[in-house]
Amino acid sequence: MSSTLDNPFFARLWTVMAAHETEAIRRLRRENLAGLSGRVLEVGAGTGTNFAFYPDTVTEVVAVEPEVRLAEHAVTAAAAAPVPVTVRTETIEHFTASGGEQFDAVVCSLVLCSVGDPQDVARQLFSLLRPGGQLRYLEHIAGTGGRARLQRIADATVWPRLFGNCHTHRHTERSLADAGFMLAAARREWTLPRWLPVPVAEFAIGRAVRPS
Repeated sequence: MSSTLDNPFFARLWTVMAAHETEAIRRLRRENLAGLSGRVLEVGAGTGTNFAFYPDTVTEVVAVEPEVRLAEHAVTAAAAAPVPVTVRTETIEHFTASGGEQFDAVVCSLVLCSVGDPQDVARQLFSLLRPGGQLRYLEHIAGTGGRARLQRIADATVWPRLFGNCHTHRHTERSLADAGFMLAAARREWTLPRWLPVPVAEFAIGRAVRPS
C-alpha cells in the first residue's frame, strides 16, 4: 500500500464539495471539535475544513491527508488556522507518531468510511491515544431498511470509485467498540430530508474514549 494517494478526479470533486458544505454539516463539524484540548491527531483532513473550528485550548494539530492535491489545500488552510497545524501527507496506516508520543484526542470527519480496513485503523487509533483520550467522530453510517439496501448497492458499484473509496454502509461505531473504545454521547443526525434517495443523508456523531 502506498503512503500517499493520487486521485485527481476525487480531489477536484471534494475541493468543490468542501467549499459548498451546508450549514448543517458545518454545525456538526463545530460540535465535533468543541471542548478539545492538548495535542490532536486529525485523520483525513481533506482541504482543512475543520481547521478554522478548533478551540484555542488545542495546543497542536497533526493533520494527516494522503491525497497530495487535497494536502496542498490543507497546508494553505493550516496557515490561517487559529491553532498550530502541521499537515502530513501519508495514509493513517503508515502514520507513526514522533517519538511514539500519544495524543490527547483524535478527530475523524468523513474519513473512516474510506479506509481500507476499518477494524485495523480503529485499533491503530486506539494505540495512538493516551489512556482517557477521546476519538471524536463525524461519519457516514450504515442505515436500515430501504436505505441500507441503497447503501449496499452504492458501495458495490460506482460510489467508492467516484468518492475516494467512500463506503456508505459501514458499522463504524461497532468497529470502534471492538477496538476497545467506550462509546459516549453518540447520536444520529440527518443533514438532508429523509425521503431523498441518497446513501449519505444520515451521519453519526459522538465520542469514543480510550479507557484509563
